[in-house]
Amino acid sequence: RHGSAVEGENSMIEIHNLTKQFEDIRAVDEVSVTIREKTDFGLIGTNGAGKSTVLRMIAGVIKPDEGTVAVDNMPVYDNVEAKKRLFFIADEPYFFANANARAMEKYYSGIYEAFDREEFYRYLEKFNLDKNRKIGTFSKGMKKQLALLLGICAHTKYILCDETFDGLDPVMRQGIKSIFAKEMEERGLTPVIASHNLRELEDICDHVGLLHKGGVLLSKDLEDMKCNIQKVQCVFGAAEEEMKALNGLEVLKKEQRGSLCTITVRSTREEVEARFATVDTIFYEVLPLSLEEIFISETEVVGYDIKKLILG
Repeated sequence: RHGSAVEGENSMIEIHNLTKQFEDIRAVDEVSVTIREKTDFGLIGTNGAGKSTVLRMIAGVIKPDEGTVAVDNMPVYDNVEAKKRLFFIADEPYFFANANARAMEKYYSGIYEAFDREEFYRYLEKFNLDKNRKIGTFSKGMKKQLALLLGICAHTKYILCDETFDGLDPVMRQGIKSIFAKEMEERGLTPVIASHNLRELEDICDHVGLLHKGGVLLSKDLEDMKCNIQKVQCVFGAAEEEMKALNGLEVLKKEQRGSLCTITVRSTREEVEARFATVDTIFYEVLPLSLEEIFISETEVVGYDIKKLILG
C-alpha cells in the first residue's frame, strides 16, 4: 500500500530524473522540476520538447522508464490516492461518443468526490455552453472550455493543462484565467499549464520551466527573474559617463540607436537606479521587461537562441 500524503511543506509535485523513451526517440531526458502548491506553473517548449509526455507521467497515465514523480509525497503511477488530487486535460480533450455536457458531469462527479455540480452548471451558463448539445458539434475552443470547466469543478488540488489555452479567444481566456485566480485564492488550486507559446503564459503563470529536447533548460520564479534583470533606456551626457554607469554591472545586452542607449543588466531595480543617479545623463528610464525578453536574456547565457526555440 502506498503511503498517505503529509500536508504542508510536502505539498507539491516533485519530478526527479524523469526519463521516457519511445522506441529510438528519447522524449524526456532526466527532467527534474519541483512544482510547489498554490503556484501557477507554466511548462514551455516547442513541439517535440517533451511537454505532453511529462504531463502524462505526472498524471500517472504513462510510466516513466527512469526517475520518479511524487504528488504530495506519494508516488503517482498506479496510485488512486495520488490521482484523486489531479485532473488532466489533454491537448485534444476526450469525451464519450454522442455525450453532452450533462453526461460528462455525471461521469466526473462519480469519480471526483468533491465535484461541484451547481458550480459547473453556473459556469456552463456563463460561458454559453448548452448542457444538452452533443459535444461532437462543439468547436475546438468550446471543447477546451468544457474540459477546463470540468477540471475546475472537479475540485482537485492540481489541474494539468496540455495546450489548453491554445485556440481560446481572448475573452474566454480572460474568463478562465480569472476563475483560476479565484480558485487559487480560495482553495489553493495549483494549475500546471504546458504551451509552446511563451506569450500565452505571460499573464497567467508565476513560475515557468523551459523544456528543450526532453531536458529542462531552466525553471524559475517569474517575479524573481523580473526583479533580477532590468532594462534601461538612457542618453548619456558624455561617453565616459557610460563607462562609469556600467562599470561592475553584468551587462546582458546593449543596443545603441543614435544617442539613445538601451541596456539590459542583471541587477535589482534599486541598484540600477542608485547607480544611474550618480551619472550625468540627459535622461534615463528603467523599463519593464516582457517574459520573452527575460527568457532571451536567461537562455543566451547558456548558449541557446530562444527566438528559434519558442518564438519561431
